[in-house]
Amino acid sequence: MKDNFSKQADLYAKYRPNYPQELYDYILANCEGRSHAWDCATGNGQVAEVLARYFEQVQATDISEKQLANAAVANNINYSVSKAEKTAFSEDHFDLITVGQALHWFDFELFFKEAKRVLKPNGTLVVWGYDLMLVEPAIDALTLEFDSSVINLYWDEERRHIDDRYEQIHFPFENIVSKEFAIVKHWDLETIEGFLGSWSAVQHFIKRHGYSPVPAFIESLRPHWKQGEQKAIRFPVFLRLMK
Repeated sequence: MKDNFSKQADLYAKYRPNYPQELYDYILANCEGRSHAWDCATGNGQVAEVLARYFEQVQATDISEKQLANAAVANNINYSVSKAEKTAFSEDHFDLITVGQALHWFDFELFFKEAKRVLKPNGTLVVWGYDLMLVEPAIDALTLEFDSSVINLYWDEERRHIDDRYEQIHFPFENIVSKEFAIVKHWDLETIEGFLGSWSAVQHFIKRHGYSPVPAFIESLRPHWKQGEQKAIRFPVFLRLMK
């Protein structure tokens, strides 16, 4: 598993969009127990914080200490630095394992083996990710151009699984269900700029060239976006739930 987010952990914590309650409601409706949950690759703990409202105990792991330093705090969340593929958790321990916007960084075979080991019988594993933001046709065209022409070469190879919506990943589980949701936010241009700055591809671009490509992209949006205006931003979310 790669650590692409420690450097910009503060940006990640500030600008990552949170997931809709409908997604959590769907997960909970398909999870039999409420004792122990594991949020794997928790990042800033946004998923763990929600799970803590419903489960007695939440284990939240990440390989980035800096990410965990920016994580949400709750009495029943235990944060620890750990790889996804090998943990110290006991067998048959978790009712639920969640992985939000991170599975593509894992060694799939080893992680699925570990998930099977630590899940209770008939436990639930849920993984999901989200696509590029959608605003309105003119802005969407510029966003696609920025992603495909400016920073496309700076995405890690694993990122293609997000583009494929995890369709090319073999899940060795039964009862695999696909479901779609949407994150909807109301953001101004300054928030968009901060969000894009948290992208791993942008950070790779900066490391290579010594400057960020984001300000130029933001300028290209200004004819379509008034100063201080908040527009509805939609991120399509794809989800795989399995037992």
